[in-house]
Amino acid sequence: MEKKLQQQPINIVKVVLFGPESSGKTTLSQQLARYYNTVWVPEFARDYLQEKWNNERKTCEMSDFIPIAIGQMKLENKLALKADKVLICDTDLLETKVYSEEFYDGFVDEILEKAALENTYDLYLLTYIDTPWEKDDLRDRPEQRLEMFTAFENALIKHKRPYILLKGDKKSRLALATAAINKMIAERENLHSFSNKIIEK
Repeated sequence: MEKKLQQQPINIVKVVLFGPESSGKTTLSQQLARYYNTVWVPEFARDYLQEKWNNERKTCEMSDFIPIAIGQMKLENKLALKADKVLICDTDLLETKVYSEEFYDGFVDEILEKAALENTYDLYLLTYIDTPWEKDDLRDRPEQRLEMFTAFENALIKHKRPYILLKGDKKSRLALATAAINKMIAERENLHSFSNKIIEK
């Protein structure tokens, strides 16, 4: 099972959108993918938990975290091969770990904990809670947005992950994010490019 939670090695700039619910992660993921003409990795948990809610009228349970983590990494590894120099990830296993800790009194499955700390990314974009709360079947704790944001930022600090804080409107966030990502692209050599693979064939 642990192998299913590992990243496949690939020379690419990996960027994670990181933060609490309804803080603009998916919107920015799509913007960045268009900007860099690359792919973005959706949040596997959204479809998984929506289906669970539709079929069973149940929300996330402790037993769901490992299947969610496996599904997320399968998606990430698959889409990394189709990326053009940059891979935009709407979430990662560290985010899954934070949710487990916050909802289950600090508990995290050992396998999830290990993978969350071993998998690496070049940059985390921490999204602030100055966006409107958008209610849906899965989102909860609207009154605890600051508490959740703090938990996410603390995880980045504790585990020494490189991050920048994004606030403001969509345009401001995109400008800050692309400036940081462009710098990383310029500093890396021989980045994997799916478009180059097509030309070679």
